[in-house]
Amino acid sequence: MKAVRILIVDDHEIVRRGLRALLSSRSKWEVVAEAATGREAVESARRLKPDIVILDITMPDSNGLDAARIISRELPKTEILILTMHESLQLAREVINVGARGCVLKSDAESELLTAVETLSQHRTYISKRLAEMVVEGFFDKTTGLGGDQTPRPELTSRERSVVQLLAKGKSNKEVAQALGISVKTVETHRGHVMRKLNLHSITDLVHYAIRSHIVEP
Repeated sequence: MKAVRILIVDDHEIVRRGLRALLSSRSKWEVVAEAATGREAVESARRLKPDIVILDITMPDSNGLDAARIISRELPKTEILILTMHESLQLAREVINVGARGCVLKSDAESELLTAVETLSQHRTYISKRLAEMVVEGFFDKTTGLGGDQTPRPELTSRERSVVQLLAKGKSNKEVAQALGISVKTVETHRGHVMRKLNLHSITDLVHYAIRSHIVEP
């Protein structure tokens, strides 16, 4: 079996411990580092160039999709496995768009993680069974009308999603700008664009949207 070097990224230490324990059952798999934020994930990936990054999608400084996009762009040989606790068709699409090779629900990690990592180590795609079913159902809903209401929902970009996540957590425009390394004016531009795109009229509406879309925890 090929040696596989793995970077674990999750803001909860107990989750990282659990993932490390699962991965340790394979003798030639090595967890080379752990990270707790998106920025740490990018920095560690640049420095260590792991074979696989296991990345939580909800991070304290930004969403994991931003980190996944950067790692995928800068380290094309590194495969990215997204972990999420949410079953969301939009999320599944975003995972594919940022260049991640796989996605596993946290609730299924114990039964699917090892298979997912082994699959990605062979540069093949792995999607949790429930998410895969959702993607297929969403495809048929879109193309054949089986899903009833066919009104398309506006989708946020990765950066818009990060801004929404931080604003919904009560951060000010200035705090969001500092967290994402952008200007306050850029934050205001993203915020206004999101509000218009989603037809929202207040920060309360934005928070409700973020909760419904699983961008933040209620």
